[in-house]
Amino acid sequence: MNDLIVPACFYRVSVKALILDDQKRFLLLKEENGFWELPGGGLDFGESPQQGITRELMEEMGLKVSYISEHPLYFFPTINPKNQYIVNAVYETKVHHLDFTPSPECLEIRFYTPEEVLQIKESMYPNVLEFIKHFNY
Repeated sequence: MNDLIVPACFYRVSVKALILDDQKRFLLLKEENGFWELPGGGLDFGESPQQGITRELMEEMGLKVSYISEHPLYFFPTINPKNQYIVNAVYETKVHHLDFTPSPECLEIRFYTPEEVLQIKESMYPNVLEFIKHFNY
């Protein structure tokens, strides 16, 4: 299976959780490398987006999901820091609580506005900067 060659025109699908607070700010998590990211990650073969988000939030943060929208609210392409093409499908998500378990993929969590993201854009992953162009809650 390691001999699989993926053409450059293919996009990796990344499913992301849009978790909002009462002020309509969105949750980001800080990874071990110091960059902020939307919760979620790569969709595994055979998973539904809802299964992928549920798995990723448990792996990254130890959080249990209580709701995931049926369809993505946002869908946009970007290039990750490894220079790979990815497409982000962002689903409205709710969790039972925010008492997360720290991991290398989630050292800290915080709610942001688009304006706050732009103030520290050098510590944001490219997909977060692309996301705020579309965010209209």
